[in-house]
Amino acid sequence: MRRSLIKRLNEWKKLPKRKPLLIDGARQTGKTYLAEKIFGAESFTRVHKFDFREDRALHRYFEAGLAPQQLIRNLELLRGRDIALDSDLIFFDEVGECQGAVDSLKYFCEKMPHIFLIASGSNIGLLDSFPVGKVQIENLFPLTFEEFLIASEENDLIKAFEQRSRLLPAHDRLWAHLLDYYFVGGMPEAVDLWFTSAKKGTGINERTRSVRAVHKNLIEGYYRDFGKYSGKVNALHIEAVFNNIPIQLARTLDDSVRRYAFKDVIAKKNRYLDLATPIEWLCKTKLATKNYVIDCQPRSPLKSLIKPNIFKLFFFDVGLLGNLLEISYREQLAQSMSFKGFIAENFVQCELIAQGATQTYSWSERNSEIEFIHKSKVGELIPIEVKSGKRTRAKSLVVYCEKYAPTRTIKLVGSAGGSDDGHIVWPLYFAKFIADI
Repeated sequence: MRRSLIKRLNEWKKLPKRKPLLIDGARQTGKTYLAEKIFGAESFTRVHKFDFREDRALHRYFEAGLAPQQLIRNLELLRGRDIALDSDLIFFDEVGECQGAVDSLKYFCEKMPHIFLIASGSNIGLLDSFPVGKVQIENLFPLTFEEFLIASEENDLIKAFEQRSRLLPAHDRLWAHLLDYYFVGGMPEAVDLWFTSAKKGTGINERTRSVRAVHKNLIEGYYRDFGKYSGKVNALHIEAVFNNIPIQLARTLDDSVRRYAFKDVIAKKNRYLDLATPIEWLCKTKLATKNYVIDCQPRSPLKSLIKPNIFKLFFFDVGLLGNLLEISYREQLAQSMSFKGFIAENFVQCELIAQGATQTYSWSERNSEIEFIHKSKVGELIPIEVKSGKRTRAKSLVVYCEKYAPTRTIKLVGSAGGSDDGHIVWPLYFAKFIADI
């Protein structure tokens, strides 16, 4: 299963001197597999993996001191084999489980910049301290739609996607894959099962049941993590917010996701400050992402216009989102009007975040909503309207254009799309290409 991040890892390997590289991301997004089985196996003579969650005895080696040369010797003695620093990869898996191992990255950066050291973790945002500026951080998210296509191994369709083909046969097949993606999502285990079972000729009913079982196990694993990393009381609050995100996404206003409402999520807690801690916990662990709602004329910098308590809260994977809302595969294919709008909007949010957007924004005024405001590479602010159906008429976009006269607009829709004088109409599955503008 190919991941787009492999390109960045290869660029890191070619550097004459390099910082330790940290792969951050939510649990079960494929960090270990990417580092060890894909990048490590293909690019190095040997991979020396040290798992700080599985092997707690490792921790004491980082309590005695953090001198890199001594740590290397200790790790060699522990494994009973030498580490070739010019051709082997050292891999610290689940590094967030050991604060000493996290702190050691600073000294590896300063004293041994010639070695190949990768770390991975799923609770990095929760750490007490972090060697800022001494680590190259790369984020790994659930598979994007493009990566989902690559996993399908339909090379002609992958090529059509890369070329942004709008030919009707390509659109029909890409749209069908998008609806599959809405159901399966991007968690590697679910994606792998979906395509491998198809190759084996497994019936669609069994395939969908199996994917749902994977989703259920993943969600139960996240529930266990809440208690492990936050304490019993906080875990209950985090779980309440986690379960409430899909419910609130489903309460759309004219097919657009509403801003997050704090009332009735946790008993007797009705303000932003009451829920700020569990919300931030979910965001730091990459299980949720914010989209800040701007209620005035957008201008750069957009960050200066936000209010901390006015935002939309999106789920990190559309497949798990559908599972929590009990949306069946048949319903995803039918694209019921009752839910297809927020599924599409959550999909676009995930695609933008995966393409490197550290923050997303939207615009709202009275009954008008623009789902996203994109800042182009030259600083142009482009409104993006998300329409899950084939009809491209967008009343809110008309209102926005009349008020602010943007030079370009983008509509993401359920058809093959088109364009007119800078006003772009793309099919939803082209959302990743917004980052190129």
